[in-house]
Amino acid sequence: MWWQGIPPSVRGRVWSLAIGNELNITHELYDICLSRARDRWKFLSMGGSEVENEDSGLSAADREASLELIKLDISRTFPNLCIFQKGGPYHDMLHSILGAYTCYRPDVGYVQGMSFIAAVLILNLDTADAFIAFANLLNKPCQMAFFRVDHGLMLTYFAAFEVFFEENLPRLFAHFKKNNLTPDIYLIDWIFTLYSKSLPLDLACRVWDVFCRDGEEFLFRTALGILKLFEDILTRMDFIHIAQFLTKLPEDLTPDDLFSSIASIQMQSRNKKWSQ
Repeated sequence: MWWQGIPPSVRGRVWSLAIGNELNITHELYDICLSRARDRWKFLSMGGSEVENEDSGLSAADREASLELIKLDISRTFPNLCIFQKGGPYHDMLHSILGAYTCYRPDVGYVQGMSFIAAVLILNLDTADAFIAFANLLNKPCQMAFFRVDHGLMLTYFAAFEVFFEENLPRLFAHFKKNNLTPDIYLIDWIFTLYSKSLPLDLACRVWDVFCRDGEEFLFRTALGILKLFEDILTRMDFIHIAQFLTKLPEDLTPDDLFSSIASIQMQSRNKKWSQ
């Protein structure tokens, strides 16, 4: 049933349970973080300048930039839907969750791509529960490595991905190598937004369904499924066209095609599993 897609009416509840709440975040904690964010926005809008906060490791300028970036990014989140833009029904909700998160994790702050993850959760959960799921999701090892730009760990993920890439799709792997197309060029965007920016939204939600159950391995398995599905097209393209194609995948991509492609991907190499 997970594989066939969770019914939208219970999707949010199922995601919440699957993601869990290891951080033990309560609705009250969300309210506290949101209140802090609002105070900060008010202070900054009045021309105030924050003093350096040694605990967070971020300068006032960094935090200010982080809050400004949220404003800018919200308008770029699912622009076709128009529900997150200024005046839209979900604009303030998205603003609140992202602002509260910068207060909850000042060491991480706001990073581009987060708005898409928060937006997908908002479409399936109420605000406080969306925040709880958001913070716990970002706390997973893979997400934290990317959002904190831990280069060492990111390179480890890319190297592991390339092992399975070569194993499953040797011809395309050789073509990418020849064109100097490294995984970071397309994978970073896919991982940062959990496919919600590159795939049609309903299909991204289907990917989230299995990702919530299977964890990070499924993100990389999905990447290989996409590459396999478009292998013939991609092998005829050069560097620029491949990069453009993978940034925004075809709108007419069907769930059945993608999921049967993902199903054919083997996540075992020389008796080693992804987790190893």
